[in-house]
Amino acid sequence: MSTPVVVPSLGESVSEATVATWFKKVGDAVNQDEPLCELETDKVTLEVNSPASGVLESIAAATGANVNVGATLGVIKAGAAGAKAAPAAAPAPVAAAAPAAAAINNGPAANKALAENPQVNPAAIAASGKDGRVTKGDVLAAASAPAAAPVAASAPASNGPREERVKMTKLRQTIARRLKESQNTAAILTTFNEIDMSAVMALREEYKDAFEKKHGVKLGFMSFFTKAVVNALKELPAVNAQIDGDELVYKNYYDIGMAVGTDQGLVVPVVRNADQLSLAGIEAEIGRLAKKAREGSLSMGDMSGGTFTITNGGVYGSLLATPIINPPQSGIFGMHKIEKRPVVVNDQIVIRPMMYVALSYDHRIIDGKESVTFLVKVKEAMEDPRRLLLGL
Repeated sequence: MSTPVVVPSLGESVSEATVATWFKKVGDAVNQDEPLCELETDKVTLEVNSPASGVLESIAAATGANVNVGATLGVIKAGAAGAKAAPAAAPAPVAAAAPAAAAINNGPAANKALAENPQVNPAAIAASGKDGRVTKGDVLAAASAPAAAPVAASAPASNGPREERVKMTKLRQTIARRLKESQNTAAILTTFNEIDMSAVMALREEYKDAFEKKHGVKLGFMSFFTKAVVNALKELPAVNAQIDGDELVYKNYYDIGMAVGTDQGLVVPVVRNADQLSLAGIEAEIGRLAKKAREGSLSMGDMSGGTFTITNGGVYGSLLATPIINPPQSGIFGMHKIEKRPVVVNDQIVIRPMMYVALSYDHRIIDGKESVTFLVKVKEAMEDPRRLLLGL
């Protein structure tokens, strides 16, 4: 009996994927629910598991092939695991490589990343996954680590090609297309303000240990900013709305996208119903989604349906930037690095930890008064965090 392996549902508005890699070859024995291959869509990568135990009889879509939902990827011949004659013994591999290979097999996505980065020594990878599992993020982190200094300073320079052409991944193609669409369709403007972070930094310093002990998560600035942004969105509903044809769609819920930079590109997982979460709930959800983003395991549901986005260029040292709207949303809030600067307080020059913040908005739906007021509301809440408790 043969069982086809088909392309599963890829999520909202996604109908096509690319076969990124096969973990099995024709003739290999497989167990039910064992990962067979990895598909890459314009949003995420996902593994396709075997629908039955047996042998991979055939592969219908090779690596690099574009496939639609429901298409056949291959065929499993059930109950034939022992039918194929064992191949002749191959020369034993280098002994040092065996334990590392076993570790990498803990994560199928990590196998693909390792194959794409042959310079990485598997034995040197620090596993961060559950039960010591090596993740794709672990391999990519090892690949981006500084290389060891050459043994001989006089070694000749590489004679490799001066240019290399690499096909864009579907994720990178989608990032390029959506950002250009955003610029072409929305009337994007950006307004700026600055926030004195003294009060929230003092509050965080005072309570961070007790907060972590009680809730099991660290108290960061993102939860404060998320609360401040949601409060501002409630007062200025146009910033949380979108244009659909000749209609304005006002959202009475607050699903906040959090832009996360990964080695594969920018992804925007969504914190659902952020208005209903506590500071601890927001921190926990951001941590969960950020971990999945680093591991490359975000699902379609993790990234669909956001109403507004927050991006933090400050983690990379950005002092000021103009973020691009994530369509079909109408606004995006940009955070930047905290930097001590001289400011005037009560006619006195003092040194304060300051952060520039930005709101890029679609001027077709949001007026200048609303955009400026939005940032003022966020500024007031962050400079006096008691407002967040009182909903002011």
